[in-house]
Amino acid sequence: MSTAMNFGSKSFKPRAPDKGSFPLDHFGECKTFKETFMKCLRDNSFDNSMCRLQSKDYLECRMENQLMAKEPLEKLGFKDLMDQPPSQADEDTKP
Repeated sequence: MSTAMNFGSKSFKPRAPDKGSFPLDHFGECKTFKETFMKCLRDNSFDNSMCRLQSKDYLECRMENQLMAKEPLEKLGFKDLMDQPPSQADEDTKP
């Protein structure tokens, strides 16, 4: 009987979803990027390190279509795939 009384006194407060929760792509806006990424995974024995470029493209599509929150790609682990500014690219090629 005490559980019935406690149940009524507690209130549930909804909260925003944790990071990583995002809407499904119901309209297939990023379907081609997803399929390219999945094909790459299958072709590389599901070694995701071999498919980072496809993964980056897929996440960029999701952000552009508001299917996930916009995040800097550096924060998502793609700093090494980012285009370098021209001054840095020239310095990297000098001996």
